[in-house]
Amino acid sequence: MAVLETGRPPGALAEEYGDYPDMFGRLVGDGFEMEKFDVTRGEFPETDVHAGYMITGSPAGVYDPLPWIAPLFEFIRAAERVPTVGICFGHQAMAQALGGDVIKSPKGWSSGLHTYRVVRQEPWMQSEGSVAIPASHQDQVVRQPPASDVVAESNFTPFAALAYRDRPAISFQFHPEFTPAYAKALIRARSDAFPEPDALLHSLDAPNDTDRVGRWIRSFFQETNS
Repeated sequence: MAVLETGRPPGALAEEYGDYPDMFGRLVGDGFEMEKFDVTRGEFPETDVHAGYMITGSPAGVYDPLPWIAPLFEFIRAAERVPTVGICFGHQAMAQALGGDVIKSPKGWSSGLHTYRVVRQEPWMQSEGSVAIPASHQDQVVRQPPASDVVAESNFTPFAALAYRDRPAISFQFHPEFTPAYAKALIRARSDAFPEPDALLHSLDAPNDTDRVGRWIRSFFQETNS
């Protein structure tokens, strides 16, 4: 499994909680060997070599004039036969590369624990009506790619999870790889950005469905590679 690393936890948080490829490894569990590529330094895997790709979150926006953004879009478009999963920035990058639109939302930050309605059942999912997952984003997909279906939504995030019809690819705006402890540390590190950080911290004490979404992703890779 190739992990396209598009950002790192801020400050010293990676020392305590690991980097995003580490978090992805814990999310999908044993049996998936993770090889990471720092795309911000121009490192990309060869296409059609790995069993799957995962694209991490990032402090960058897909609209930023960074030298690695356009090559990432090109890689996503070229990876049409390889199972691919995008998380947060990865979700946005896939949407933008494949015909959608992403902007810095006038709604502002989404952070803390959020509940998303499951509106489409996919073969790699178990039956459920909603999932509660940590979120941390300002940007949002505002127009979904033409060959995609909405899998999960909320009033704040209408395109919270997408599945693609023309390629083996799925993506999530929320963060199933975040533990409550890391999500809280991230809020504390950015507390000035939130009007009520204590409420966001408290929300993360509620039960979450990160393990369930981790099973979705594991099943997706297993089924598309079978």
